[in-house]
Amino acid sequence: MSDPFFHPAPAPLTIAEICALVGAPSPASPEADRAIGNVAALGEAGPADLAFMDGARHVPELAATRAGACLVTERFASHVPAGTVALRVARPQAAFVAVTRRLYESSLRPGSVFGQTGVASDAIVHPQARLEAEVTVDPGAVIGPGAEVGAGTVIGAGAVIGPGVRIGRDCSIGAGASLQHALLGDRVIVHPGARIGQDGFGYLGGARGHAKIPQIGRVVLQDDVEIGSGTAIDRGGLRDTVIGEGTKIDNLVQIAHNVVVGRHCIIVSQTGIAGSATLGDFVVLGGQVGVIGHVHIGDGARIAATSNVKDDVPPGVEWGGSPAKPMRDWFREVMAVQRLARGDRPSGGPHERRQEGQ
Repeated sequence: MSDPFFHPAPAPLTIAEICALVGAPSPASPEADRAIGNVAALGEAGPADLAFMDGARHVPELAATRAGACLVTERFASHVPAGTVALRVARPQAAFVAVTRRLYESSLRPGSVFGQTGVASDAIVHPQARLEAEVTVDPGAVIGPGAEVGAGTVIGAGAVIGPGVRIGRDCSIGAGASLQHALLGDRVIVHPGARIGQDGFGYLGGARGHAKIPQIGRVVLQDDVEIGSGTAIDRGGLRDTVIGEGTKIDNLVQIAHNVVVGRHCIIVSQTGIAGSATLGDFVVLGGQVGVIGHVHIGDGARIAATSNVKDDVPPGVEWGGSPAKPMRDWFREVMAVQRLARGDRPSGGPHERRQEGQ
């Protein structure tokens, strides 16, 4: 069996071209003309590969690498072995990502799983739907009446685009995803199996049971938003659920009705955000964070994984714990519990003072 590789082979770059891309000083010929056709980890790289090294703990790997070129800071350049060209940059990982993006540009946005362009013969597109030029619709996808899809967008196999949904240009809707009551900007990525715009969880309790509250809002995904596989974003009850420009949401995240997420946030897997919560810009939520309804998390705040946010969070802080609190307070509490579990006596406490007085 041949070794499968799931991305098209990239066109090689010369080391001089890589240096121009990342702002590194270019070596003299013939090293500048050496072709680099792939990227790889330090320990796996070969003569046609580019690697990077960032951190003293990786010095032994750097010294043993067989990479054709390696991105390093000036501090570690002397450890680059003979045969590997040292490319000196201030931020090796960022430079490595820039080169990887250039070599594997097609991997940045999921394309057709059927390897086609245009509308598949067995896709179901309602006559009242409007598709701009160069839209790809894979087999089994359904696009409802009044839906609009912008140029360059790919609708994956088995995806369902509900009535009236608006999808901007150069978007990617993954296989099996469903979109209802939703407005998407440009360059939005929705990965396979995501659920966007379904009912929010709203009921009015009473003696005769739970009466469903109509959910009449929408979901708005602004430009450059990315939604992970299996994530669910409920439409608003009375106002819209909004995900701000450039925000990236991991797999298996639940976002409830009326939530507003700011621009360029990061929300990691298995996080749950309850109804009407608000996140500012550049907020980071670690994995398995729980946010209760109606709280506000300020711009630039960072919440540690597994934390439970039940109070408003000021801008620019780092909180953690359950319930979440400033990181220093949380660590102090954790240390206190550990001391109690070990049976440590508080230093200088009343017990010691009584012993001294006996």
